[in-house]
Amino acid sequence: MGPLVDVDWLRRHLHDPELRLVDCRFSLQDPQAGRQAFLAGHIPGAVFLDLEQDLCAPMRPDRKGGRHPLPDPEALATTLGQAGIGNAHHVVAYDAPPEGGMFAPYLWWLLRWLGHERVSVLDGGITAWKAAGLPLSRRPTPPPPTLFTPKPHPEWVVDAEFVAHRPEGTVLVDSRAPERYRGEAEPLDPVAGHIPGAVNRYWQEALEPSGRFKPAEAQADRFAGLEGELVVYCGSGISAAVNVLALQLIGKPARLYKGSWSDWVSVPGRPVAQGEG
Repeated sequence: MGPLVDVDWLRRHLHDPELRLVDCRFSLQDPQAGRQAFLAGHIPGAVFLDLEQDLCAPMRPDRKGGRHPLPDPEALATTLGQAGIGNAHHVVAYDAPPEGGMFAPYLWWLLRWLGHERVSVLDGGITAWKAAGLPLSRRPTPPPPTLFTPKPHPEWVVDAEFVAHRPEGTVLVDSRAPERYRGEAEPLDPVAGHIPGAVNRYWQEALEPSGRFKPAEAQADRFAGLEGELVVYCGSGISAAVNVLALQLIGKPARLYKGSWSDWVSVPGRPVAQGEG
């Protein structure tokens, strides 16, 4: 199965015993908004996992590792097991695109990094579910806890040292909004700009106005001309997962600089570029 499932597929499989549905809604401006939205109405059978409490490690005081550090594999495996997710389950993640469409792809990437291949993103998220007139629930019905055994892929992740000394031919893809890439605005981090040599491919351009992913042909056009090993980053390693998934749709692998811009600027003196690049 590919990285995406649609609303009709989920409607038909909603009660499959092997399905585990995860609500990933979150707001960087209001960290409680996702949980509140879940309690106000979620797709029946879903469990809620919080970006900062469940899917990332705590931010360090010196900000090394970025605003949303990669979690410890064993700690994340414990969280997943407590949520009823085991190695045999097919996980479907959803959020609320287009504005909040980065969090389900992040869980998709995170589970695959842990060695779990049976994971998909609900294309269009809860936005598409509601548009189809399908029901919501206000009653959490979590599955029983189980065991999740991680088999992580450390080679899928790079750090600042790799980025600073990346091999010739490596293509660094910045997934943030163009004005952040150019250094004209920076709402979240203390320094504006981008890593020298990076090209900009805004993550939201992977999505249709409806919040669904654009077809493979459109994704190929977005990444046309980018050859060699691809390393993707964003502000803190979350929205970059959208581009990783988009690249998966066209059969191009990519590694993730998980610390991303917020990690890069945590060390004074690292080079910063501004403008179009």
